[in-house]
Amino acid sequence: MDFKGKTAVITGASSGIGLAYSLEFAKRETNLVLVARSEAALKKLAADIREQHGVNVEVISQDLATISAGRELMGKLADLNISPDILVNNAGFGTNNRVSKEDRSKIQQEILLNVVTLVDLTTALLPELLKKNNGAIINIGSTASFQPVPGMAIYGATKAFVRSFTEALWGEVRKTGVRVLTVNPGATATEFFNVAGATPSTALAPVSKVVTETFKALESSKSKPSIIVGVRNAFMAKLTRLLPAKLVINVAGKLFLHD
Repeated sequence: MDFKGKTAVITGASSGIGLAYSLEFAKRETNLVLVARSEAALKKLAADIREQHGVNVEVISQDLATISAGRELMGKLADLNISPDILVNNAGFGTNNRVSKEDRSKIQQEILLNVVTLVDLTTALLPELLKKNNGAIINIGSTASFQPVPGMAIYGATKAFVRSFTEALWGEVRKTGVRVLTVNPGATATEFFNVAGATPSTALAPVSKVVTETFKALESSKSKPSIIVGVRNAFMAKLTRLLPAKLVINVAGKLFLHD
């Protein structure tokens, strides 16, 4: 793909993986729309990117964990007269608790952000990308999507949805010029575990690894529906399909299930 002069919308852009995507797209001379709740962090990032890379950067401060978030964001893009070429659905969060002890409002927001807004933005932007016969939709999944995760049941289920939805979408558009990709990182050095109140079970991979693997896939002549970041993660994801479900669930529960 040629990224120069294109416009990418990146959600959850103020930190972690979203911030890393923002910087890498800027290096490739892609104009940006940075979306997150933290306006101050976004404005600082935008100023730094404009100074270093000379691309156009718009900032949209918005909470995407609402039922109307997708419609509202599309309205703001229209007001800015922006027709995006690339969408990175990165915003999301997890919770680490037994379902019986979960805060119902919190898990509703988790599902809205991880699933509803992601699907809404994807379906809103896809028709225009197909008209252009060019562009990309990158949805951030997780290695948690490959097995049920007791203790993080909601998060794992949302990411399983994201992977299934995005891979199916790839099947619908694979004969067009639009790239669709699910990126499935494992434990990564972001704020995720602090927000979730969880402890990572393995060493945290750098966010740069996620971004590098994403662009490697996008720039390949062979389109893929999804990638798993990290050789060990890929091996473990494949292994879960071969082992008995009861064993896989029990092992996952020992990592994240707390009394």
